[in-house]
Amino acid sequence: MNPQPKPFTRAQLTAAPSQILREGRWANARVTRATVAGVDWTVKDFGSRSWWVRNLFGRWLLRRELRALRRLAGVEGVPAQPFRVDAHAIAARFVPGVTLDRAPREQMNEAFFLALESLFGQVHARGLVHLDSRGSSNLLVTPQGRPAVIDFQAALRTTLLPPPLRRALEAVDLGGVYKNWLRHAPESLDAGRRAFYERSTRLRRLWIGRGYFGVRKERQRGKKR
Repeated sequence: MNPQPKPFTRAQLTAAPSQILREGRWANARVTRATVAGVDWTVKDFGSRSWWVRNLFGRWLLRRELRALRRLAGVEGVPAQPFRVDAHAIAARFVPGVTLDRAPREQMNEAFFLALESLFGQVHARGLVHLDSRGSSNLLVTPQGRPAVIDFQAALRTTLLPPPLRRALEAVDLGGVYKNWLRHAPESLDAGRRAFYERSTRLRRLWIGRGYFGVRKERQRGKKR
């Protein structure tokens, strides 16, 4: 069976109009929105990074995220049609929307957060955890008012993990949902979910795999100040 052709090549990407969404640090991919043949794509590209980053660390990160997105094929609300552009870049369909902080307040209601909770349930049912759901930049409100989740770079496959560990990691994801729910629509967050959020926060403090090489994101941000 012949493999399906890629939606575009590196040469076509270079010639396409694009917009930088996130420049990233030295060990991060540059993230752009590119329009190829009238279709918008999100591209994560390590091509401009140092040899060591793009050929070792970068390839590993891209491979992990590509596998996660392929595992989620068909789930509405996550980037679709992921593929590898070349050794140093991957692409997926651009997800239009705004972050929760920029969404109209009337859209931040109980129905929205129940849908977001359900979306993470679908991710978990595919044997994955996102592990960065607290970052509001990874959670979007689409033009249709539906939730979307992006940036699966930190995603972890859970199918081979012991059930208690799997449930604990899924709780970290849901804790992020409830954190944003509490922030944007606190009046509709019930007592049971509030208690779950508090438990997940305690669990999260034990999770050292945040940021690169286990460096806590709070410390990384502190260095920028």
